[in-house]
Amino acid sequence: MCHVFAGQDPANYTFETRSVRLMGHPTSVRLEARFWVVLEQLAEAQGMPMAKFLSALYEEALDIHGDVGNFASLLRCCCLNFLDPTFDHEQLAAEAAEARAKLEKADAA
Repeated sequence: MCHVFAGQDPANYTFETRSVRLMGHPTSVRLEARFWVVLEQLAEAQGMPMAKFLSALYEEALDIHGDVGNFASLLRCCCLNFLDPTFDHEQLAAEAAEARAKLEKADAA
């Protein structure tokens, strides 16, 4: 059983650090490479470039919780939720359309 997991390509769990801008401030996020692959799929599902997706997610989490204590852990959990077979992809698509409309409205102003 463990060979399936232990035998995976080490590139999946090699750390990858990416520079991002959150609320106008440059920072970096360090995640395992496989999480970046899933985040790219998630950003694409939202119809956003990765940088805009990460920034929007951070701002929404800040609005909801008042603080984002560990953004890297939030991102990992987002990936797990996205890959969960019970995840509501239709709701994600609806929220993505709503978010894009808000961004387009803000960009036009």
